Amino acid sequence: MRIISLNVNGIRAAQKKGMFEWLSRQDADVICLQEVRADASILENALYQLPKYHAYYQSAEKKGYSGVGILSKKKPDKVIRSLGFPLADTEGRYIHAEFGNLVVASLYLPSGTSGEARQDQKYVFLDAYLAILKKQITSKRSYIICGDWNIAHKEIDLKNWKTNQKNSGFLPQERAWLDKLFDKVGFVDAFRMVNLEPNNYTWWSSRSRVAFENNVGWRIDYQIVTPDLREKVKTASIYKAERFSDHAPLVMDYDLSI
Repeated sequence: MRIISLNVNGIRAAQKKGMFEWLSRQDADVICLQEVRADASILENALYQLPKYHAYYQSAEKKGYSGVGILSKKKPDKVIRSLGFPLADTEGRYIHAEFGNLVVASLYLPSGTSGEARQDQKYVFLDAYLAILKKQITSKRSYIICGDWNIAHKEIDLKNWKTNQKNSGFLPQERAWLDKLFDKVGFVDAFRMVNLEPNNYTWWSSRSRVAFENNVGWRIDYQIVTPDLREKVKTASIYKAERFSDHAPLVMDYDLSI
């Protein structure tokens, strides 16, 4: 089973850059998109659908902001578009599809880069979401949570870690939250199950013209799975040959079927 996750930084812009043509060639079973930034009336357009895929989107109440989506070859048994707390649900930050016992989610966790107030909101989200994750891991269901988590976990996960220790996305409290998620709650960073190498990044700042060319990036896009899927992870790759966004697609294969 192949799952692709990508923060598109605006689905209309990504479509114009050829994203859907590339996706159509990948033979993915499930595609998870984040930061779609379009409402339902726009997303119903054939430009933002993929032939032979079922498409499900959840937009933010604010136009042109946030939003997530899932495209799947197989029609899900059920689609859930809510986490049950306002910051997630009004901003369109979560959607998941259920295939029997397997749940595949698309998540867009808030950034705190715009200021202290927004960083505080990010911590509110993390606290509320952790309580949900604790319930999910004891539910006897398998979860693959794809998306832009807006946190680089360890020093290996960003190029300039020394100069970013006081910046949102690499703050001690954020990194400790991921420590707790992996070490205490028990979720697994699927990418690191098959790739322990440095210099694997999924996002490069558009403020620097040479960040991508010099690979000065961050790994903030993950596929995070329940521990029963630890040994099911087969391959992981970050696609950089074409650019559809300031993020790169994270492509992962699992020894699973739906």
